[in-house]
Amino acid sequence: MKTVIVGANHAGIAAANTLLDNYKDQQVVMIDRNTNLSYLGCGTALWVGRQIDSYENLFYTNKEAFEAKGARIYLETSVTSIDFANHVVHCQKADGTCFDESYDKLVLATGSLPISPKLPGCDLEGISFLKLFQQGQEVDRWMSDESVRSVAVIGAGYIGVEIAEAAKRRGKEVRLFDIAPTSLASYYDPSFTAVMDENLASHGIECHFGERVVAYHGENGRVSAIEAEKGTYPADLVINAIGFVPNNELGRDHLELFANGAYHVDRRQRTSDPDVYAIGDCATVWSNALAAETYIALATNAVRSGIVAGHNIGGTRLDSIGVQGSNGISIFGYNMVSTGLSVAAATRAGLDVCHADFEDLQRPGFMRENASVKIRIVYERGSRRVVGAQMASTEDISMGIHMFSLAIEEGVTIDKLKLLDIFFLPHFNQPYNYITMCALGAE
Repeated sequence: MKTVIVGANHAGIAAANTLLDNYKDQQVVMIDRNTNLSYLGCGTALWVGRQIDSYENLFYTNKEAFEAKGARIYLETSVTSIDFANHVVHCQKADGTCFDESYDKLVLATGSLPISPKLPGCDLEGISFLKLFQQGQEVDRWMSDESVRSVAVIGAGYIGVEIAEAAKRRGKEVRLFDIAPTSLASYYDPSFTAVMDENLASHGIECHFGERVVAYHGENGRVSAIEAEKGTYPADLVINAIGFVPNNELGRDHLELFANGAYHVDRRQRTSDPDVYAIGDCATVWSNALAAETYIALATNAVRSGIVAGHNIGGTRLDSIGVQGSNGISIFGYNMVSTGLSVAAATRAGLDVCHADFEDLQRPGFMRENASVKIRIVYERGSRRVVGAQMASTEDISMGIHMFSLAIEEGVTIDKLKLLDIFFLPHFNQPYNYITMCALGAE
């Protein structure tokens, strides 16, 4: 059995490792157009902001590791087209050499592409994205340039907020733009994002929310300013972090697509072609909160989808259990985590939801080390099942969100949480735990 995997980042790596480690009859071929694989892009802002010593450890495996397991791997190689009828992948190396790879099973792990608006001036030098390792290197070089004083970040999602913090840590003048009225609007409700917005502003980041960027301006071929709806602002460097779209170029004319262009897959990661699987950011996922197919581009989802596809190709039936889209962020020491749906997201999806809020100290008041914790639990009005949760604090409260992720997956109701057995010790929490108190406050 020969499996060809197109794309060798998180999803492709997970599928390849699953096949190579568990199914010795598998011949695995991996193809990627990049010069490297396994880059943890979520660490780019840490590196650019000098919160870690170097970028080397952001790579967690390499080509040689897969070759040692028996795989053939081609880097700096593009797939130019796929003959789905005859099971052939047409490839071209960086030096122009062309070759073909036949397959029994094909895995598309082509990921996503950054949204790149074609605004006036978009071809100016000094406008970058943060998807690939090379783009991270480019941004880091510009941050080291003393002539780069003003940095404009377009998009206040996770990547945008993180790189805005990184630029500020490098001593730059930073402006953060988004058409949404707050930062992180896709993940949190306004009572949570308001605190993050204050956190950004208090650390010197100039926030321009509810303001669309309409053009780039330059001098001598290099960007010097951006024009937005409410004014024109200096910018020696522009970083676009608007979002991503699925990379469906190779299969969009053959495979069934979701509304946003992602490959439609079943719970075993199979596409509409039974010999083709799609995993990671180019494919859909099943949302347990929505109880429906959706699109959530996260590295954690990519890894899980690769594992599921690998086992099914290898001959072991494994159905995906679905996802909640659990996520988190830490900016200037303020931590926010969420899973499932916010009230706003649930309402947009047509769910009738309620929510319960609570805020208290993490530990009893007599403890010297302490901090406030905000929590919101979102639940469906009729069924009362939990469909989302948000938590925020300067404390590391991240592990708590995993319990809510499992609650959503298992269809747990808000009432089940009211008397949940949660231990108490002053070193960790309060006797009236904020999870319990928030659940008790539900209608």
